[in-house]
Amino acid sequence: MQHTNTARVTSMGEYVLTTSRQVWLAGLGAAVVTRDWAEKEAGRTFRTLVREGTAVESRAIRFVGDRLESSFVQANTAWKRTRRNVTTAVKSYADTAATLVRETLPSSLPKFEMPVSVKVEAKPATKRRFARAKKAAASRATAMKKGVKRTVKSAGKR
Repeated sequence: MQHTNTARVTSMGEYVLTTSRQVWLAGLGAAVVTRDWAEKEAGRTFRTLVREGTAVESRAIRFVGDRLESSFVQANTAWKRTRRNVTTAVKSYADTAATLVRETLPSSLPKFEMPVSVKVEAKPATKRRFARAKKAAASRATAMKKGVKRTVKSAGKR
């Protein structure tokens, strides 16, 4: 028995045209199916997607909020611990320094007392400026009582 090859030989150009036409028709079919889906079912699907997105978003916000809260708690704990350690170390160093000074300096050194309160008088220029501002405020108040309003131009001439 002899085998014969009955396959039809097609040219490459014919194959390319057939394939590209099929791709074109598949694209048209996809556009029609999409249009029909958008008209009939897209609204429900869109609302479902929004509902699912809202649920995921709220879980994510809750998760991030919990993480931030725990981070703040950890940061506050670390801050308090650091503050306590620094305060303790400074007090210890101050006590050591005071002890060192007491033990190494002679006790016969003169003692100085710090003044309890110091009264600082204002400078004369400041007194004059304050008096001038007080006088101007009083004259403005008097003018306002009389209903006289000064213009910006007349106020700038002083």
